[in-house]
Amino acid sequence: MKNKATSIIIASVVALAVGLLAGCLIWNSGEHLPTLPKPELSEGQRGELGIDKNINESNIDKYLGRSDSVYYDLRMLEDPAKYENIDGDSYLSGMIKGFEVVPYPYISQVVGLPEAVGEPYSGPTLFRIEGDNYIANYREAMQIITDLFPKDKNIFLMCGGGGYAGMMKKMLVKLGWDTNKIYDIGGYWNYDGKNKIEIKETLKDGTTYYAFWKVPYHEIDFSNLTKI
Repeated sequence: MKNKATSIIIASVVALAVGLLAGCLIWNSGEHLPTLPKPELSEGQRGELGIDKNINESNIDKYLGRSDSVYYDLRMLEDPAKYENIDGDSYLSGMIKGFEVVPYPYISQVVGLPEAVGEPYSGPTLFRIEGDNYIANYREAMQIITDLFPKDKNIFLMCGGGGYAGMMKKMLVKLGWDTNKIYDIGGYWNYDGKNKIEIKETLKDGTTYYAFWKVPYHEIDFSNLTKI
């Protein structure tokens, strides 16, 4: 009788352990991820840029690595606009682990930058802006952004200060994406979390360089696209 009772206890413990393990696996697979707060604009100038109040540079570390989300940094590797003039950086000198880079200036025209930074990139873009509309310049343009920004995922956007990310969200919403699934989390220049990847490095002789080979980068090769 004692052996039978012991066997039952052991079987129960094993069943409980298996259940807990299965629960952990299901949780980690993304089936029961914590619900995200709805996007909400920050107050003041940050809100004007489109930066989110609930998820931004101050707490993005808590929301990294979700299987139901994609993460994009909208900066160029080297931007012709002189962001140093507003305490920023024209180079992509660092980024947050888990983000991939797809430069907004290659997706659509850059408008509304502070006068102090000078002229932005003015080369080829997937889309142009006419009034309030975004018009494709290439036949593949819509497919490219649909592949990069899947509508069934949460989309976390950032850049240097939050401006390009805000422009990207505005464009996606105008083209039919769900505004409640897109978060402009602000800019790397204000990030002080634990997931920094330093791209700007210094040699022993004091020479600085940019290790762009570290950057998960989505190139848009306009030479292989069909112009409309």
